[in-house]
Amino acid sequence: FTILGEIPDEEQILPRKDYESLDYDRCISEPYVEVLEGMDNKKAKKYEAVHWMMVFAIGVTVGLLGLFVDFFVRLFNKLKFTVVGDSIEKCSDKGCLSLSLLELLAFNMTFVFIASVLVLIEPVAAGSGIPEIKSYLNGVKIPGIVRLRTFLCKAAGVLFSVAGGLFVGKEGPMIHSGAIVGAGLPQFQSITFRKIKFDFPYFRSDRDKRDFVSAGAAAGVAAAFGAPIGGTLFSLEEGSSFWNQALTWKVKYTKRIKLFCSMSATFTLNFFRSGINFSKWGSFQLPGLLNFGEFKCPDGDKNCHLWTAVDLAFFVLMGVVGGLLGALFNCMNKNLAKYRIRHIHPKAKFIRVLESLLVTMVTTIVIFAASMLGECQRYIKNDNTAFHLEDINSTIRQFFCSNKTYNDMATLFFNPQEAAIHQLFHQDGTFSPVTLSVFFFLYFLLACWTYGVSVPSGLFVPSLLCGAAFGRLVANVLSSVRKLGMDIYSGTFALIGAAAFLGGVVRMTISLTVILIESTNEITYGLPIMITLMVAKWTGDFFNKGIYDIHIQLRGVPLLEWETEVEMDRLTASDIMETNLTYVYPHTRVQSLVSILRTTVYHAFPVVTENRQNERDFMKGNILISNNIHFKKSSVVSRAGEQRRRCQSMKSYPSSELRNVCDEQSAAVEPSEEGEDLLQQMLERRHAPYPNLYPDQSPSEEWTMEERFRPLTFHGLILRSQLVNLLIRGVCYAENQSSTNQPRLSYAEMTEDYPRYPDIHDLDLTLLSPRMIVDVTPYMNPCPYTVSPNARISQVFNLFRTMGLRHLPVVNAVGEIVGIITRHNLTHEFLMAKLRQHYITI
Repeated sequence: FTILGEIPDEEQILPRKDYESLDYDRCISEPYVEVLEGMDNKKAKKYEAVHWMMVFAIGVTVGLLGLFVDFFVRLFNKLKFTVVGDSIEKCSDKGCLSLSLLELLAFNMTFVFIASVLVLIEPVAAGSGIPEIKSYLNGVKIPGIVRLRTFLCKAAGVLFSVAGGLFVGKEGPMIHSGAIVGAGLPQFQSITFRKIKFDFPYFRSDRDKRDFVSAGAAAGVAAAFGAPIGGTLFSLEEGSSFWNQALTWKVKYTKRIKLFCSMSATFTLNFFRSGINFSKWGSFQLPGLLNFGEFKCPDGDKNCHLWTAVDLAFFVLMGVVGGLLGALFNCMNKNLAKYRIRHIHPKAKFIRVLESLLVTMVTTIVIFAASMLGECQRYIKNDNTAFHLEDINSTIRQFFCSNKTYNDMATLFFNPQEAAIHQLFHQDGTFSPVTLSVFFFLYFLLACWTYGVSVPSGLFVPSLLCGAAFGRLVANVLSSVRKLGMDIYSGTFALIGAAAFLGGVVRMTISLTVILIESTNEITYGLPIMITLMVAKWTGDFFNKGIYDIHIQLRGVPLLEWETEVEMDRLTASDIMETNLTYVYPHTRVQSLVSILRTTVYHAFPVVTENRQNERDFMKGNILISNNIHFKKSSVVSRAGEQRRRCQSMKSYPSSELRNVCDEQSAAVEPSEEGEDLLQQMLERRHAPYPNLYPDQSPSEEWTMEERFRPLTFHGLILRSQLVNLLIRGVCYAENQSSTNQPRLSYAEMTEDYPRYPDIHDLDLTLLSPRMIVDVTPYMNPCPYTVSPNARISQVFNLFRTMGLRHLPVVNAVGEIVGIITRHNLTHEFLMAKLRQHYITI
């Protein structure tokens, strides 16, 4: 238990602040309102029709992708096992097995080398991609995660890594590939082919893109397992952080988008695979890449039952053991991942290729050596055994055994993983306990070592195969104990073992239950699978997190959990908000906007005005009486710092007037000495305050102390991308003009460059007049979600997470903005740090 537990790590990886968030909240600006007002029933139906066509196209494309991957994996595996198998049969008598081993090594290392090179081209293509897609749907922007180049490297790399004999699956990469198809297909553009552009004005927001990514991920699950309903639930349970009912069942707009997309993928894959494999087009016999086959007792055997009520007790125990094994697997893999981060990733890229080749070489040698050491078992033929992919007889390996027997170890090791799973589920012959134990031990260690190397790799199939061996071992042990008098169906225990181990590794419940039920086509397994998965999850969660959450944490991704802990409600919004604000006025000079954008990394700015009417409510002589005094102190300090930042940027502006605009500010405040009050020091030195950039005021005006604490009334939020867009398009007006003379941009023009908006450094400053004024009010979001400073953390967290927000302004009772909350302020690590400060203060 100590080994499995989370040992405090001195070098704990905290969430990184360089990860950007996605804008899932709609900006209700004037251009967007114009679009809404111009939307009639005809346009709405057209939009809905385009939406349906895109969803169907995503499903069909993902189905064809699954067909492509499956075809070449089968082709490469057939070529490899045929050549090496014939060589072993010939060399078993002549004693040249070393030649057979070299042939197997040549095949595997060539395939894995190609997969590793593809990952070098696009490093994001490594792994299963599920942690990255989960982070994306949570609202975190992972660079390159849904690019076309990532898709090509992922789809091509996974078939080589699977054909290369590594203990990896193609189901996880299928989910990632489906998400990329969902992200890119409705955009009709790619950064890889920048010059190719289509006039397609639909779905130009992160919100719409998220829906398609979620649907694509669901289609990937459906194509992998032939489980459209399970794919929908997987996308909701494991992927979508913001449960939008429109994604599942909405009458007026995106009706059953995920389920329809999953059905389309399953239909396409089933149609083509059934026609190619059986030459029966339209028979629909192969719904997914991985199908567990039909579980049924032999005809005439009345004593045989798939499972009984007595078996449930053993299923619960298997769930506990599966949770422990999954926690051990995750703990070992986490330490391996940390070692790779510290010692392998910082080195030259070819070191990652060498690691992949090392893992391949060790795996190949283990497979070859273990296949030679298996026991000869007698095969019991059963005419009722169903095997949809290929006949079980064709996957039996008779290495060093007579014609009426088979080598049980070689049958498990020297076969594709899907075939080995079918052997454990449906083979009526015997696998010795020693063989199953050795197979489980070796597979557990090698699968743990493999997950994380620089190749596209999934974890579902290795976990299922490892768990199936564990379940079959339990069935053998129970069958040998005659005192129990139990009628054991080995296939059921193999299935429950697979569910227990997979559940202990990934910690999924509802979606995984439905996926396994749809893969077995046996609804009676619903109860035992659900119980096993829940017990495995509870047991594993006692020690550590699921494998995907662990890898998300190791990457430093600021993932938001489903809910906060109860003790977090001791904190309020004022305890966690960011008070160092950078803001703009409704009418701001070009010089100021350029300075703001060049000297800050913020992606949204509050639009404020100075409320002089309420000054008397907050001041009595020289004494502050506001309840928000600490907010105002922070505001004054931030004004001073922002003044210095902007001045440095203004000196690089190509205008002599602006180069000298800050020269008069030579009396800028120096860093406060220890023990001094910075605010008092500023007041005593009469520090020149933050320059008033409102057009009607002079930047050189000397403010009184009351003006230094002038309240800032909140009017809305403006995004960085919007400000840069306005500057590049020259949306401004002269000082002697009215704001009505400012050019107007439509919603299509504002979103034309999505998703890669221009950067402020792409702006040619010589083309702008620094004294021009930009009216930002038509393009800001005048009605964003806001929260009170006194709101409890659970309220703030639920609002932020369920609405898919990126910025949450904190506004007091009189409409003043006193802070802003972002994703990083709501991460578990940040909240725990603030909670510790809260206890210290008390």
